[in-house]
Amino acid sequence: MKSSILMAGGLSSRMGEPKAMLSWHGQSLIQYQISQLKAGGSEEIIVVLGYRSDEIRRHLHGTGARIISNPLYYTGRASTLRIGAKAVSSTANAIMVLNVDQPRNAQLIRALYEAQLANNTGATRPVYKTQRGHPIVIAGKLRHLLISANDTKLGLKGVLKQIPEIGEVATDDSCLSDLNTPAQYQKALEKHIKS
Repeated sequence: MKSSILMAGGLSSRMGEPKAMLSWHGQSLIQYQISQLKAGGSEEIIVVLGYRSDEIRRHLHGTGARIISNPLYYTGRASTLRIGAKAVSSTANAIMVLNVDQPRNAQLIRALYEAQLANNTGATRPVYKTQRGHPIVIAGKLRHLLISANDTKLGLKGVLKQIPEIGEVATDDSCLSDLNTPAQYQKALEKHIKS
């Protein structure tokens, strides 16, 4: 089973409003990302909410995603990752980890899943030129590493440091996009309209 953890629990302090609710392709960013995960082959989507979760949850009816709230969202992203990983099915053989502020299309998602399953490495990540991007796909057998993630050990980065063999998929610069500030969001919107 191909699973995914969509992390949407942050405070969005630099954006000034919940990133999950930003408009993207005529829908909210979180709705877009769930649709792309599905189209990319994810058979199980775990959405972890935190800040303003009740408001965001209303936008997720009918998406088919499993929604979980992280009451400790303010402690850091590792707590969101742990809660999401615990909810992933024990039969998952590939687990994608994606932040809601990193919009990715189905084509990239599918390519990462396929590479992970074909190469059977500990993890797979996208690379643009020499820059490593997101999302990351972790082998299902390493789910325990995600469950034990903590912020003092750098969260997902700390998990990756424990994986000796990480495959890479060459892609375009979309794997580097992060929507942390209003300026980054506007730039990403303009870039997408032109492409």
